[in-house]
Amino acid sequence: MGQYVAPLRDMQFVLHELLDVESELKQLPGYVDIDAGIINQVLEEGGKFAAKVLFPLNRSGDREGCRLDPGSHAVTTPAGFKEAYRQYVEGGWPSLSCDPEHGGQGLPILLNNSLYEMLNSSNQAWTMYPGLSHGAYECLREHGTDLQKSVYLAKLVSGEWTGTMCLTEAHCGTDLGLLRSKAEPQADGSYRISGSKIFISAGEHDMAANILHLVLARLPGAPAGTKGISLFLVPKFIPDGEGKPGTRNSIFCGAIEEKMGIHGNSTCQMNLDEATGWIIGQPNKGLNAMFVMMNAARLGVGMQSLGLTEVAYQNALVYARDRIQMRSLSGVKAPELPADPIIVHPDVRRMLLTARAYAEGGRAFCSFVALQIDRELHHPDPAVRADAADLVMLLTPIVKAFITDNGWIATSEAMQVYGGHGYIAEWGMEQYVRDARINMIYEGTNTIQSLDLLGRKVLMDNGAKLKKFGALVQAFVEENGTDELMSEFVTPLADLGGKVSKLSLEIGMKALQNPDEVGAAAVPYLRVVGHLVYAYFFARMAKIALAKLDSGDGFYKAKLATARFYFARLLPETAMLIRQARSGAANLLDLEAELF
Repeated sequence: MGQYVAPLRDMQFVLHELLDVESELKQLPGYVDIDAGIINQVLEEGGKFAAKVLFPLNRSGDREGCRLDPGSHAVTTPAGFKEAYRQYVEGGWPSLSCDPEHGGQGLPILLNNSLYEMLNSSNQAWTMYPGLSHGAYECLREHGTDLQKSVYLAKLVSGEWTGTMCLTEAHCGTDLGLLRSKAEPQADGSYRISGSKIFISAGEHDMAANILHLVLARLPGAPAGTKGISLFLVPKFIPDGEGKPGTRNSIFCGAIEEKMGIHGNSTCQMNLDEATGWIIGQPNKGLNAMFVMMNAARLGVGMQSLGLTEVAYQNALVYARDRIQMRSLSGVKAPELPADPIIVHPDVRRMLLTARAYAEGGRAFCSFVALQIDRELHHPDPAVRADAADLVMLLTPIVKAFITDNGWIATSEAMQVYGGHGYIAEWGMEQYVRDARINMIYEGTNTIQSLDLLGRKVLMDNGAKLKKFGALVQAFVEENGTDELMSEFVTPLADLGGKVSKLSLEIGMKALQNPDEVGAAAVPYLRVVGHLVYAYFFARMAKIALAKLDSGDGFYKAKLATARFYFARLLPETAMLIRQARSGAANLLDLEAELF
């Protein structure tokens, strides 16, 4: 059961009316000919593929899961997955935002970003197979040798081959400085790599002809900790002289993890037994190269939860309109029926609007970040590129953590709309909740993202990056501060902006005396800044909606109502979060560990 319809109207609103991407793209060499018609056409076709090809495989893929043949180490994906991937490749979707030099279509990252929202809404587990390939492409393009680029990039761009990132080991998760995998140099310039990796998404499958593993390992005599990590390219099949899959490499799937969700994706334990690999980038500088892929993955995980938020909301809305139960407290609303549809009940509206607001706020936010990536990569002005890069650095942990936290909240609320039926598998809602939960954990837990935001992105440069976003907020406040119609949005936005500045300074001063203050404040701090970001975009969207309220288009009335709900019902969470962040480390650390 269930349905998915790509939210094209809202995507077009964000891209064209909120961000004016057509004008933005005309400032970027290579994108000057991209207009609204091209953007809309790509979105429409992507929406069709997501809804018609991927969505029907979502529930069946979850129930069937993946199968490992212990003898051959081969993994079979759920029925229909391989054929869907063939259609994906034939449609040219893997190459959408890749460089034409390597066979790509050269379209903006922001367009690829919208595509991935739709793919994740329709089938997150399937989308994870091609999902990491773009990060592998970016990593190799930036840090690979000319030979590596010539052999591998075109295959990744076309989708013929897929990529993975092999970081985690059983004894270390986030603390990669503890990893033990080893790489022994060979006379021909290659390396023999041995070790075991766990939690490798799409580590083995039957959908592509080859899989390129980007593996972290240590060279002999490497320094301890993260300063002694190198990055290696380890293909499943070593390419032959013609660039085709040749000898089977000694990297194998030893087991598929039994997981709470995303059953359709093969999360693998990968064993390397003197597998042949080639170094990417400089020795002992592997994390520098891998962070290209890791940051792409963190943005991608945010898109996973945005996609789940949207599809969960859509299905909860359909159910709330159809399900009849009880009468409205204010009087009968559907006299022709024995009871009223549950959408008349205030708390059902609250749950629906929570999911809707987090979907619409997340869509505006992610599209803005994607546009900044395009500006960082392509704008002719170095100062503009630098400012865009700073914004991307600041906002990446918020995309990953805030959107995935909100996705968990939204999918849970959407499931609750169904009452008891939400807990039953045939309705599909419990799968969204299960799938959403992993997004808060992998690619750096949300606590790690919070520490990154507060410790590295804010305090380390005395708030310089945060001030760049704050300048956008301040400019909007000054421009609209005297508009009475906007006061319900501008006043709380300005108030929160001031509070974030004061909170950042306060935590920074306390951290000089006790570094644990950063760890104690980081999680609520990230949510406060996340709300500042959403409040900024909802205020901008509300301004557009107010200006077009008399157009007769109900879209703008709904947009304004959602913005008002966000400011009235969700933004006030920041008052509690600020108190939590200010409460200090003592209430967490004074109790001795043995007394827990």
